Amino acid sequence: MKFTLNCSLIFSKGLEGVDIQGLLRESSAVLAKGAPRGEGARIARSELKDNRLDLMITSGRYARPHDAVFRLKNFLSEKLGRKYRVGIREIRADRYRIEFDVEREPKKKISMPFAKRIEFDGKRCVLELQNLDHEFLRGNYVDRMINLINEKIEKQHYEGKGEHWELIWQSKPKEPVWNKDPSREMERRGWIMHRGRGQWIFGPVVTKIMRTMEDIVVEKLLNPLNFDEVIIPKAVTWDVWKRSGHAKNLYGEIYYLCPPRSRDPGFWEEVTDIYKITGEIPEKLIKEKIRGPIGGMCYAQCPPFWPYLEGKTIADESLPIKIFDRSGTSMRYESGGIHGIERVDEFHRVEIVWIGYPDQVKKLHGEIVEHYRKIFNEILDLEWRMAWVTPWFMAQEGLTGFDEKKEVGTIDFEAYLPYKGSREESEWLEFQNASNNGDKYPKGFNVKSQGREQLHSGCTGIGLERWIVAFLAQKGLDPENWPSGFRKRLGELPPEIKFL
Repeated sequence: MKFTLNCSLIFSKGLEGVDIQGLLRESSAVLAKGAPRGEGARIARSELKDNRLDLMITSGRYARPHDAVFRLKNFLSEKLGRKYRVGIREIRADRYRIEFDVEREPKKKISMPFAKRIEFDGKRCVLELQNLDHEFLRGNYVDRMINLINEKIEKQHYEGKGEHWELIWQSKPKEPVWNKDPSREMERRGWIMHRGRGQWIFGPVVTKIMRTMEDIVVEKLLNPLNFDEVIIPKAVTWDVWKRSGHAKNLYGEIYYLCPPRSRDPGFWEEVTDIYKITGEIPEKLIKEKIRGPIGGMCYAQCPPFWPYLEGKTIADESLPIKIFDRSGTSMRYESGGIHGIERVDEFHRVEIVWIGYPDQVKKLHGEIVEHYRKIFNEILDLEWRMAWVTPWFMAQEGLTGFDEKKEVGTIDFEAYLPYKGSREESEWLEFQNASNNGDKYPKGFNVKSQGREQLHSGCTGIGLERWIVAFLAQKGLDPENWPSGFRKRLGELPPEIKFL
């Protein structure tokens, strides 16, 4: 690595009579402190112009210039303040050039905020920054940018789940009773109604099916494993997503929360008057009367539970913690990817979370997978398969070593959808997963254990719409074709609502 920083120190007055070059030579030991001999920061060039000292500071990997310039500021402030009553008002950085090697060559151009130039020659990267302020240098943004460049390159090489997908188990083929899209057929029958983008109204028949599946989860998984119900907020603020890690990359999928600037009816009178006159919502005017987003609607259901534990030490007698939430919907902007009820913006989910020592979390993960296996085989009678998947957050955060031992990662459950084509060539639906997230959340929210061992956690979100699609795509809409174990729990379906 090679760093070259062109910067200036602005003093409170001119430095007549000051041996600035002598002070700079004296500061060399301070600049190189903590670095191997000959590898610390050094002043390669300096020039004093009245109350401005122009500098070129260079270094290798150690004692980088954006740190060294503050060491120099503190050193000179002490020396000049005591004898000459001179202070340093400002640090300016006109140009910062960083050269470093990356692990892989990028596949395409990389862009980044604050960067004047990013160029690659094979695995050699040149990053150039200009006009940087005190906060940028002090906040260690430079090191974060270097890390982000490496992360972006890794993401370019991450080819999706197929690259990190390993089949664990697959059921025997089952003869489907039809090959139609269940969403389209239910819509035609009036069981469901599309309402807004990625949002559906579920009539009595489908709601009964959904609630029966939820009851099966409670009966066959949650009660036997002694999970307790909680209610988790569905409005999530930025502080939660910062700690959970989602703030790194989810912005294109959030439904944002923007509070009004005032609740005063007078503040909103113009809006209501325009609507009463025109019958149209004045969206542009509303945008002027709301604040910026404070967060968004629930995206991943478990993060807003973690503030309940944040900064606390959990007693051993409470471990493992086992909770679930089914108190509301999740929202995720799917853009052009919506299809039927299997890929929607608003969906119903039972979120299951467990927290404990690594062995406890690993054991529960295995038990949950086995309970799912029994539900899918013995009650729903599905044709499905399990695959071990390396999630992107693991590749991004260096946890792939755990993945090799099958300790931290995700098991995906995929169902064959006959209406999409043959088993061999069509895309199967991921309708369930179960994740051992390692120490990601306990570390992010600073949750400790009584025994001082690092806690782990796991989660599994049951998307009820996808369960319905997987089931009905294989079994059809006629209850006579549904497995007896499911019909017994379902009972009588409510009558369909008829429309003239």
